[in-house]
Amino acid sequence: MTTTTYDYVIVGGGSAGSVLADRLSDGGNSSVLVLEAGRSDYPWDLFIQMPAALTFPSGNPLYDWRYQSDPEPYMGGRRVAHARGKVLGGSSSINGMIFQRGNPLDYERWGADAGMETWDFAHCLPYFNRMENALAADPEDELRGHDGPLVLERGPATNPLFQAFFAAAQEAGYPLTDDVNGYRQEGFAAFDRNVHKGQRLSASRAYLRPNFGRGNLTVLTRALVTKVNFKGNVATGVTYRRNGKTHQVNAGEVILAGGAINTPQLLQLSGIGDAQHLNSLGINSVVNLPGVGQNLQDHLEVYIQHACTQPVSMQPALDVWRMPWIGMQWLFGRKGPASTNHFEGGGFVRSNEDVAYPNLMFHFLPVAVRYDGQKADAKHGYQVHIGPMYSDARGTLKIKSTDPTVHPSMVFNYLSTDQDRREWVEAIHVARDILGQSAMLPFNGGELSPGKAVQTDAEILDWVARDAETALHPSCTAKMGPDSDPMAVVNPLDMTVHGTSGLRVVDASAMPYVTNGNIYAPVMMLAEKAADLIAGKKPLAPQYAEFYRHGLSPLERNGAPLTAAAAAKA
Repeated sequence: MTTTTYDYVIVGGGSAGSVLADRLSDGGNSSVLVLEAGRSDYPWDLFIQMPAALTFPSGNPLYDWRYQSDPEPYMGGRRVAHARGKVLGGSSSINGMIFQRGNPLDYERWGADAGMETWDFAHCLPYFNRMENALAADPEDELRGHDGPLVLERGPATNPLFQAFFAAAQEAGYPLTDDVNGYRQEGFAAFDRNVHKGQRLSASRAYLRPNFGRGNLTVLTRALVTKVNFKGNVATGVTYRRNGKTHQVNAGEVILAGGAINTPQLLQLSGIGDAQHLNSLGINSVVNLPGVGQNLQDHLEVYIQHACTQPVSMQPALDVWRMPWIGMQWLFGRKGPASTNHFEGGGFVRSNEDVAYPNLMFHFLPVAVRYDGQKADAKHGYQVHIGPMYSDARGTLKIKSTDPTVHPSMVFNYLSTDQDRREWVEAIHVARDILGQSAMLPFNGGELSPGKAVQTDAEILDWVARDAETALHPSCTAKMGPDSDPMAVVNPLDMTVHGTSGLRVVDASAMPYVTNGNIYAPVMMLAEKAADLIAGKKPLAPQYAEFYRHGLSPLERNGAPLTAAAAAKA
């Protein structure tokens, strides 16, 4: 057993871990060790670097933790597969490359909770801007960043199916918007994406790999952390396994960045969690924090697929015999069907008048294929991904063994609430309404899934229970909140775990509520902000920019005071 010492030990080289490694090692004054349980994201690995190859890593043990939920009680006892990146860059190395900040009102909701005032939109916006280089945004737009490490391209969405879909959305009564990550999220538009010059731009490529040459930064792959070590309630380091050997490393600070599944699992293995549950497994309780593994949230989604009557879809690109040529186009020019993630556009809508901001997100694809690569039985096709964005369903995550290689028990409780079921029915009706508009008629070859047999509310809910998949956004299992909140785990002022010293959590598990979109961008923002808090730097000043809010006058739209410039604009 070997022992060394670092100022910071970061557990997880994924999305948040990559940001932390960059920011905390910057300047060379602090020694940083990143321990990643998975493999390297090799620059020559086509399954990672080629955007359209995103279906291949999911389910592959070389890239994916391959989690599964327990039998879901409201989905007929189905187990729902949960792909999570087991590789440098984490899930940003295997995801759909969709960049969605969420709605500003998501962060107003965060900031409205007791003790969370510094996580409202005004306090988060400067960190979104710091990390972005939004190529398609107006350089004068104060709501977007223009010189950060995350280069964001805007999906071209030039396929005629995209144009027909946007026109159909307008026919159905929904607006277009200039930028769903800018002033107005509500509406339909081309989407920002983590693709640059035909190649995936993961968190590792943007933040971690450019800094491999720093003498104060060490990155170890295939290093499974099995426990956080404590002296009393002070975290002193971690124990990890690598190459068949057990190692210990001492740390001034231990930062957990393994994500919403790995982080609560490691906390529980280390004695942080519900004491009664841990004692039942023979684990001595270090701090009794019953909120660890609670508040589990996610997005569930379905695919509504149509046959296409015109030969304009990307369906033929799925034919195996075409793949060598498509691969050659990408290898030698970063062009062709393999150079896009195909999630090039979509939109956000409110499905009812009871919600203050969009509760449904659409992704439109000019191809009909499931996330695992299973294509629809049609020569040409298209589809939308749809599902509620901030369901009130809550799940739990608990370890069931002291063996860190045994996956934890997870129940998400999808479809368990009246709100969730209502919004699912509304989601399918809204999607069908848009896809049935006259603008889509020249292409509409009929609905392939769910099909004509699914019409009533009961039939819709039954189909969702049988067919829906996770949108891969698990979150909120170690939520931020003051220590007066019995279910809070993380101090929002410095990211420390309540009741401990020297232990922090920085990843999707710290989110109090899931945002209404893909969660990669919020996680990166959270890590950017946390890096300043951990390093003891003065946080960036809040930025009170105006943003759209349905049903209010311009002066009422932002819950925080307007700057003089914003007030003048309003």
